[in-house]
Amino acid sequence: MQDVENIVNGQKLFLKPEYQEVFKNKKQFESNTGSTNPEKVIEIAKWTTTWEYREKNLAREHITINPAKACQPLGAVMAALGFENTMPYVHGSHGCVAYFRSYFTRHFKEPTPCVSDSMSESAAVFGGLSNMKEGLRNCKALYKPDMIAVSTTCMAEVIGDDLNAFVIGARKDAEGELDSTPIPAAHTPSFVGSHITGYDNMMNAILQELNMVEEGVEVEKDAERINIIPGFESYLGSLKEVKKIASMFSDKIVMIGDHEDQWNTPAGEYKLFSGGTPLSVAKTARGAGTTISLQKYSTQATAKMIKGDWKQNYVTCNPIGLGGTDEFVMKLSELTGKPVPAELTKLRGQLVDAMQDSYPYMHGKKFAIWGDPDFLLGVVSFLVEMGAIPVHVLCHNAPRKNWEKEMQAILDKCTFKEECHIWGGKDLWHLRSLLFTEPVDFMIGNVYGKELYRDTKIPLIRIGFPIFDRHHLHRYSISGYEGALNLLTWITNSVLDALDEETKEIAKTDYFFDCVR
Repeated sequence: MQDVENIVNGQKLFLKPEYQEVFKNKKQFESNTGSTNPEKVIEIAKWTTTWEYREKNLAREHITINPAKACQPLGAVMAALGFENTMPYVHGSHGCVAYFRSYFTRHFKEPTPCVSDSMSESAAVFGGLSNMKEGLRNCKALYKPDMIAVSTTCMAEVIGDDLNAFVIGARKDAEGELDSTPIPAAHTPSFVGSHITGYDNMMNAILQELNMVEEGVEVEKDAERINIIPGFESYLGSLKEVKKIASMFSDKIVMIGDHEDQWNTPAGEYKLFSGGTPLSVAKTARGAGTTISLQKYSTQATAKMIKGDWKQNYVTCNPIGLGGTDEFVMKLSELTGKPVPAELTKLRGQLVDAMQDSYPYMHGKKFAIWGDPDFLLGVVSFLVEMGAIPVHVLCHNAPRKNWEKEMQAILDKCTFKEECHIWGGKDLWHLRSLLFTEPVDFMIGNVYGKELYRDTKIPLIRIGFPIFDRHHLHRYSISGYEGALNLLTWITNSVLDALDEETKEIAKTDYFFDCVR
């Protein structure tokens, strides 16, 4: 029990004798007889490290274990919060929305506004129209958003709720209360795609809703204006960095879907909504000369709409690493007709100098890495630039078309390309088998690699989404020259940490345990 004079956290609390006794007595109720036999557990655990088990594991298709992706509505919520005074509204069960809020809050350490119409058993049978009618009016009355962005969960999709018809019906019954409120709606079933698909669907829905043009009305064009869509970006520092680089070229470059401030509010009076792209700016996105997407595979449907319906110039850049940032900077220079600012040239030079300093420690090191498609294209490219070997590149939500081809083109630049493998559609239990049979020196990925670290003892470098068990990494950038420097710092220092661990034994290996590096 807790002692009021000496409150301890769970780590030490459950080591107390009374809790240890409870754990001991509880074992008699755990699982079936024999399945907790220590010898059998050891035998099976050892078998899961073999090539025989690996082949069976990689052949697995109909069950996911330890996924490296999240579901669609999560991405829809992030897209919605990139716009000023916008409330994400999920048509589905309350439990799903609690999951989305807690997922973002544990990563960003900030509250996440999001509401649902709490569909229950009766709604699952008769449809959720009444929930939608009541929910939208309540949302407007209680939180007073300027826009309500509606997405769905599995329940609404399985029973076939017609989202657009429901929104129209809710408007008619609202007695004028919703007349001036844009309500973009996106179908985001959790059982297909992933969080990046949901982001894409919601971004597409919002831009279409805000940029509707009546027939015969001419769109006001501004050829100098450039839209930047960041994609599902979990590093708030990256948003800040991209905006800083863009501002060096033109004040007519705007970010569409800017969620930086929403999850980075200062202490003091709490505001439900913070920052976001002003709706007045988003409503004129159609008239821009060009739209740049920073995550090609998180904006595929949006790209199709912008190119097809808006007839707008559309390009993609991935400003992660030296080469990726160079491409982004040169594209801005080309589109604005302005030379690269001296400040950026200096930052690039500083990054190259730092890369030269650290190159000997990263060159030849083997990595396993997982994450979203665009994240992987950027970070793997950076690893190759540093002479590292991305042995296992795993993307659970890998797109069916072109992604593997793009990744292979990056790996072909690696000196040790024969050792590199791409694993599309595989989860982290698949990766466990790969790590036991073809070990690496380090892993790069999200918090869910923690169990892999425990089992394989391979150090985990936390870069990706989500990261619950470390603080404030999301505040840094991984984009731009300064973002590349952050990546370089995190990875190189992890290599040096491991080197210290390997050489700290006194009078045996400490000949290399020094302070000179």
